[in-house]
Amino acid sequence: MKILVTGSAGFIGFHLAKKLLEMGHEVVGIDNLNDYYDVSLKHARLAELGIDHKQIKAYQALRSDTFEEHRFIKLDLENKEEMASLFDKEAFDAVCNLAAQAGVRYSLENPHAYVSSNVVGFLNILEGCRNSGVKNLAYASSSSIYGLNQAQPFSTSHHTDHPVSLYAATKKSNEMMAHSYAHLYGIQTTGLRFFTVYGPWGRPDMAPMLFADAISHDRAIKVFNHGEMSRDFTYIDDIIEGVIQVILHPADPDPSWDAKNPLPQSSSAPYRIYNIGNSEPVALMEFIETIEKHLGKKAKKNFLPMQDGDVVSTYADTQALTETFNYTPSTSLNEGIGSFIQWYKAYYQS
Repeated sequence: MKILVTGSAGFIGFHLAKKLLEMGHEVVGIDNLNDYYDVSLKHARLAELGIDHKQIKAYQALRSDTFEEHRFIKLDLENKEEMASLFDKEAFDAVCNLAAQAGVRYSLENPHAYVSSNVVGFLNILEGCRNSGVKNLAYASSSSIYGLNQAQPFSTSHHTDHPVSLYAATKKSNEMMAHSYAHLYGIQTTGLRFFTVYGPWGRPDMAPMLFADAISHDRAIKVFNHGEMSRDFTYIDDIIEGVIQVILHPADPDPSWDAKNPLPQSSSAPYRIYNIGNSEPVALMEFIETIEKHLGKKAKKNFLPMQDGDVVSTYADTQALTETFNYTPSTSLNEGIGSFIQWYKAYYQS
């Protein structure tokens, strides 16, 4: 298959592109390489895929010197004309949209970036699929959209009408936009609500990297809600296995869907929403202790109140993904953190 992977210099996008290439698929990766976090990490990920960042220019396709079937293009999702041109030229079999302005807390500081990338950019993806005849679209949603909901585990049958951050609201809008295009144009759309993904090559603004870096350099870590939090931490390899299954098996209409009792996770249109997580929440303090163990060093802790836009806990009900795709995460927290810390030391301390 010829697959467009957006956000291919990002954490999840990089791992997905690498796995698809190893499976023999043709991958066209795009990313705008913005400076939301250290661009050199994005360049290093691309180097692992055989792309020399020194040769990157806007809207110029570079062929990998490692994977014959890989090309990379620097491109903004919100650039309507260039996105339309990309779809016209490439004739993709499938699209996986992982590009987005990420980060719950940053959405409080720079809200316009989220609407531009996550809403306008996603519309350009949908329009590209519609106008070029692409019928298979998978895309990243987020566990953040559960917002004020305290019924756990979070289920895709729950309604998600009370987000607590603009980031979450933009992801909710993606699901609604996808449904409209599935209904109107028959595009097979599958949204994946990711639950706290971690692992090698992870983002510097996420807890594993923040904690590892602070502990390694004798700085105090920030422990919000005084440590009374938990997250459904999910290792990157387990996430990628689920994403690939969704790409290879696009959504169909749900024959049991009832318009008089409409469940939100499926439709009479070819539309599906799945949680993708580990289904095993971990207390924040246990998570910190596991990082301490693998670093061989204790953390200095600064206990703080809850932050605006954050939630106390996340817990994924992944039954639907398991029943449909036999999705079974297999990486323990100890194993996953061990792999992450091994990479962290090799990348930042060698």
